[in-house]
Amino acid sequence: MMLGVLLGRAGIDVVVLEKYKDFFRDFRGDTIHPSTLQLLYELGWLDDFLKLPHNQMSQISACVAGQTMHIGDLSHLPTRCKFIAFMPQWDFLNFLAEHGKHYPTFHLLMETEGVDLIEKAGVVCGVRARNNDGELTIDAELVVGTDGRHSTIRQRAGFAVENLGAPMDVLWMRISKEPGDPVRPLGTLVSGRLLVMLDRGEYWQCAYIIPKGSFETLKAAGIAAFQGDVASVIPELADRVKELDDWSKVSLLEVRVDRLSLWHKPGVLCIGDAAHAMSPIGGVGINIAIQDAVATANILAPVFERGSVSDRDLARVQERRTFPMKVTQGMQLFIQNHAIDPILRGEIEVKGPPLIMRLVDELPRLRRLPARLIGMGARPEHVRTRNAFATTA
Repeated sequence: MMLGVLLGRAGIDVVVLEKYKDFFRDFRGDTIHPSTLQLLYELGWLDDFLKLPHNQMSQISACVAGQTMHIGDLSHLPTRCKFIAFMPQWDFLNFLAEHGKHYPTFHLLMETEGVDLIEKAGVVCGVRARNNDGELTIDAELVVGTDGRHSTIRQRAGFAVENLGAPMDVLWMRISKEPGDPVRPLGTLVSGRLLVMLDRGEYWQCAYIIPKGSFETLKAAGIAAFQGDVASVIPELADRVKELDDWSKVSLLEVRVDRLSLWHKPGVLCIGDAAHAMSPIGGVGINIAIQDAVATANILAPVFERGSVSDRDLARVQERRTFPMKVTQGMQLFIQNHAIDPILRGEIEVKGPPLIMRLVDELPRLRRLPARLIGMGARPEHVRTRNAFATTA
């Protein structure tokens, strides 16, 4: 969506395909980080965006074995907004779509799924799609796969995927929020169980971390046992976990961390999760994808204006975004393999916060590094594309 809006704004004719009739997916990452808010500011849309219902977090904290540790301070970031905004992703996508509609070169096709690529002489030149009326073909100088970790586009293009492994899965669920509920740390770790809680105003969006592939075992033990597991992490929720009275109210996210060795071939490019699926650690996946989109628009929009896009132009996108992708995935892999995995397996008994966490909590300046990695990423992008439809006085 971001790539489509930026290209359309630059006067490039672009079609965005959305498989579903709307953007409503209840259990998605709903964090809009300072790097993304900065882009909205550069586009002149930030004030309107912040009028939408959202919550803000400028301090990142975690509770480990009953002790709350402050591990990230966003207030020092060199960005317009020094906080993470919690907002349903469908609101964010609707916001972008509405702004995209202001540009005559931006076209959004809902309930339209890209199902295959069209090739001529080894060059991708369009996409086959399917909607309620049947199949259609869309000719395109460039097809960009932004269709996530199970990308059809990357599969049809024959890109090789390197699986980096993930020792965990995530169960998403809603738990009601009561007026007297305190501000909670982002994550709570107790006795090998980890629960993340996002404040969504009227309810808590909760992520319960489980060992990879263990969901069926949990289901076999029964919903009451699962309720007890959740309540054991935060006892104050004991009277509310009964709301989870059926497994249909629990959504499984199979965590993947992978990447393509090559993101592009003549006429086709993958970005975001289609090029590099991120772990949910840090909640940075959506923001890394948006940074990919901005870099892609910055590099390719001037090329489109001059003429045809070459495979070398597509290679520049991968070259630009490989470093921040590897830094982010490296951080996530280190945390999940050396901390989360042994804790979930019971190989480490957590009696208190680890030394590194205690140091960050006790030395406020150290909190700026994790805040920068989470809030901005290793290489934040800025909007360089022009507004081809800007009015002049």
